[in-house]
Amino acid sequence: MSLYDDDLSRFAEHGAALPAPDREGRVEHDGALIWYASFGSGPPIILLHGGLGHSGNWGNQVSALAAAGHRVVTIDSRGHGRSTRDDRPYSYELMASDVVAVMDHLSLDKATLVGWSDGACVALVLASKAPACVAGVFFFACNMDPGGTKQIEPSPLLDRCFSRHKKDYAMLSATPGDFDQFVGAVGLMMRTQPNYTKEELGAIKVPVVIALGEHDEFIKREHADYLADAIPGAELIILPGVSHFAPLQRPDEFNATVLAFVPRFRADNQ
Repeated sequence: MSLYDDDLSRFAEHGAALPAPDREGRVEHDGALIWYASFGSGPPIILLHGGLGHSGNWGNQVSALAAAGHRVVTIDSRGHGRSTRDDRPYSYELMASDVVAVMDHLSLDKATLVGWSDGACVALVLASKAPACVAGVFFFACNMDPGGTKQIEPSPLLDRCFSRHKKDYAMLSATPGDFDQFVGAVGLMMRTQPNYTKEELGAIKVPVVIALGEHDEFIKREHADYLADAIPGAELIILPGVSHFAPLQRPDEFNATVLAFVPRFRADNQ
């Protein structure tokens, strides 16, 4: 029986961690050192984490995806986790270019992208700007314009998540004392980006799944409907019983949903 962490109490206390990678390193790109890790072999899947987090937040996914026959690559977004940044403002386009740099470093011509929250924005930017390197996008819990977000309601669950992010930043970052500045800079990006029009979304040609937790705290359900309608051929999935943090709350169900669509992505791009 699966162990649920619906209120994130275990995550808050213990965090989430990656298994031992087959390969890890940093890629110097555009004013930053971007940390990555690679696990297993097979068709590549790149996992892109959410804002304020880091690759370890995918700790419940990596082994399952690798066991299913995939090479799994995790990347710490610039300024997050073990990756550094310069003094430029955060942008999803800049983070997307970092992903391409890691792919080039690892000689990956094309990969499936699984993005969570801010990582989903990065994944869909890549689908728009660099479709040749994207086999498909599993877009979880994110918006593509500021109108897609809800007003945040404080809760103990969100407090637990934020507390965990703060502890992890202090342990992993090259600038451990700058958490408040980091939150402010990432928050500015979240409030003002991305700003994709319906026409730009309609030009995306790679396969896309729009996934949202039934109880997502940040993203409007009608925005998920809009994205699924605006992106040609996109499929909408509502994950029952979970919120913005489904990969941590009910990982077995989340992993099974991702794995159900990955073969379809490959078939559509052969």
